Amino acid sequence: MKTEDVRTVVKEKYGQAALRAKSGAGNACCGGSAADGCCDPITSNLYDAAQAGELPELAVSASLGCGNPTALAELNPGETVLDLGSGGGIDVLLSAKRVGPTGKAYGLDMTDEMLALAAENKEQSGLTNVEFLKGEIENIPLPDNSVDVIISNCVINLSADKDRVLKEAFRVLKPGGRFAVSDVVVRGSVPAAVRKSMELWVGCVAGALSDLDYVAKLARAGFDNIDIEPTRVYGLADAKGFLTSSGIDADEVATQVEGKFVSGFIRATKPSSAACCGPSCCA
Repeated sequence: MKTEDVRTVVKEKYGQAALRAKSGAGNACCGGSAADGCCDPITSNLYDAAQAGELPELAVSASLGCGNPTALAELNPGETVLDLGSGGGIDVLLSAKRVGPTGKAYGLDMTDEMLALAAENKEQSGLTNVEFLKGEIENIPLPDNSVDVIISNCVINLSADKDRVLKEAFRVLKPGGRFAVSDVVVRGSVPAAVRKSMELWVGCVAGALSDLDYVAKLARAGFDNIDIEPTRVYGLADAKGFLTSSGIDADEVATQVEGKFVSGFIRATKPSSAACCGPSCCA
């Protein structure tokens, strides 16, 4: 599947998701129809009432993630955080609160509609240590060694060039910086029909790496201390929902995917001894 083809479909679907959220239709269920219930097991109940109450309603309604990286990532006052594929900005705003006024939270997204929604949410939040950037996660528009923590919420699986994403993440992290993302991973083999479904690329499923591949790619990018912690395991009923919404015969393949898709919290570290990639770390 060509990188540009995937990027075009993802951009279109998430642009539509932002417009639906702004119109009051709620999130777009990983880019499909909210009425289908297509990804409810993946996107639902990720943020507790206290967290949701801290944020603009639009930021919560536009969330299309598969986990809550801000609940599991270690964030300290004064740190710089980057959210890859920040969407409506929910994880950026939560991170900004945790790093405080001496820290900074960046959000990176390629979709104009999501960036407009994020800007509105930032204004409503009153936070001043937030900045949203337009760009692709395969080409992060930040300098080498400039970020303490990278988070992401069910976005890396949407990229057709995950090796490039992880290399870019490694580049912008400071030595000793942390990679702490929520993503969908696959345990074992998956039917070809699922992998070939373009809608499922947008639905947080078909682009998912196996857990072993994810670990191998992180290691190849230079990371160490790699760990994948399952946070949700999707069963037969969950699989039927998102397969049927994409035109796949759920009864035919559901038993082959039961328990194979997992939302996981993926941790890794850029070694403290990593070579200096630019003047900022050598000053």
